[in-house]
Amino acid sequence: MDLATVAMGSLLPKLFELLHGEYKLQMGVKKDVEFLEREMRSIDTALRKVAMVPRDKLDDNSKIWAGDDRELAYEMEDVVERFMVGVHGFEPAADQDSFKGFVKKVSNLFTEGKTRHQIANAIKAIKDQVQEVTDQRDWYKIDDVEASLAATTIVDPRLMAQFKDQRELVGIEEPRDELIKRLADGDDFVSKQQLKILSIFGSGGLGKTTLAKAVYNKLQTEFECKAFYLVGQNPNLENVLMGIFSQVDKASCSNATILDVHLLIIKLRELLVNERYLIVIDDIWDMGLWDLIKCAFIDSKCGSRVITTTRIYEVAQAACDIYCLEALSPGKSKELFSLRLSVGKSKNPCDPPVNISEKILQKCGGIPLAIITIASLLASKPVTDWSEVYDSIGFGNEDNQEVYNTRKILLYSYYDLPYYP
Repeated sequence: MDLATVAMGSLLPKLFELLHGEYKLQMGVKKDVEFLEREMRSIDTALRKVAMVPRDKLDDNSKIWAGDDRELAYEMEDVVERFMVGVHGFEPAADQDSFKGFVKKVSNLFTEGKTRHQIANAIKAIKDQVQEVTDQRDWYKIDDVEASLAATTIVDPRLMAQFKDQRELVGIEEPRDELIKRLADGDDFVSKQQLKILSIFGSGGLGKTTLAKAVYNKLQTEFECKAFYLVGQNPNLENVLMGIFSQVDKASCSNATILDVHLLIIKLRELLVNERYLIVIDDIWDMGLWDLIKCAFIDSKCGSRVITTTRIYEVAQAACDIYCLEALSPGKSKELFSLRLSVGKSKNPCDPPVNISEKILQKCGGIPLAIITIASLLASKPVTDWSEVYDSIGFGNEDNQEVYNTRKILLYSYYDLPYYP
C-alpha cells in the first residue's frame, strides 16, 4: 500500500467538505479549490495505477512523482484544515483528541479575516504546484505505467518451483502423502467418484507450489487428462483457460483460434466430460476469477480431482477440503539448510558453525524459500562473513539471484494489500 494513496485518501474528503460545507469561499478561492479537487482526483486515479505495479517494476520517474504527490497532498491537507479551523473551528471526526493540540496552536495565529487572506494565498501557491505535478505526470507518461508493465516479459520466479529436483526437497513426503490420502478418501464408491477440489493454503514462501507439484507428479499417471497452471496475481482469464485447454488437449489446441471466455469454458467442459482429470490451479488471488475458472470443471462422476494453491483464505474456503501448510520444523529446517549448502559452490567447511547457523535458521522461521535463499547466499561466502550476513538479514543485498527472487515472491503478499481511501 503506497503512502501517497493514503495521503490522497485523507485529503479528498476534506476538499469536498471545503467546497460543499458552510465556509463562504470567495469566488476566486472557490474556483481555485474546485480546480484543486478536480486535479487531485485525477492524480489520485493515476496514483492507484502506480500502486498496482510492484515497486521493483517502477521506473525512477514514477517513484519520484508518487513521492512528490504524497508531500503535496499532506501540504494541501494542512492548508485546508487551517482554513476550516480558523473560520469555523472545524475538527475532523476521527482522532479528535490528537487534533485538539493542533487546533489550539492554529487558533492563536489567525483571526477569521486574516485566515481567509492567508489561506487564499496558500491555495494559489499550491495551485501552481499541482499544475507542475500534472505536467510531470504527462512528461513521465505515468498513465502508461500499467501498459508498459503488461508489455514487458516478466518471468515469475515461482515457476522454478514446478521444476525442482525431487532430491532437493526436504519435508515434502509427509504432506504430499497426506494430500494424496485426502484426495482418495470417500465414504463410499459414489462419493469417491465425485469431483473433489482440495486447496493448499498458506503464506508466501512456504512451498505451496512445490507441494502441489509433488502431488501432481505422483498422481498424474492415474488420470486421462491433466494440467498444471500458474495463475499469479494479475492474470488474463482467457490466457488461463487457454493454458489449461492446451495441456488437456494439445492436438485440438494447436489448431484452435483465440476464443472468448464463454466459449473457452464451454470447450473445456466438452473436453472434460466423461473424462477422469487432474488439474492444479496454482496461486489464485481472486475469488471472482476462481468462480469463473471453476465453471469449466464439469463433474461427470469419474473421480476427477482439482488442486488449488492460494494465500487468500476466502479462495481456500471455496474448496471441498483445505490443507493448511505449515512452516518446517527446526530439524527439517536444518536438514534443508545443510542440503542447500552442500549443492552450492561452497567455500565453507563441511560442518558450518553451529551457533551462527542456528541464529540464521531462527530468523528464517521455518520458511523453505527463506532457508533456500540464505543458504544459497552463504554457500558462496567464506564462513568468516556469515556473522555479517546474519546481521544484515532482511534480504537487502541482492547480489544473489535467489535473494532477488525471494524478495519478489514475498512482496506479492504486500502488493495485494487493499487500497483504503
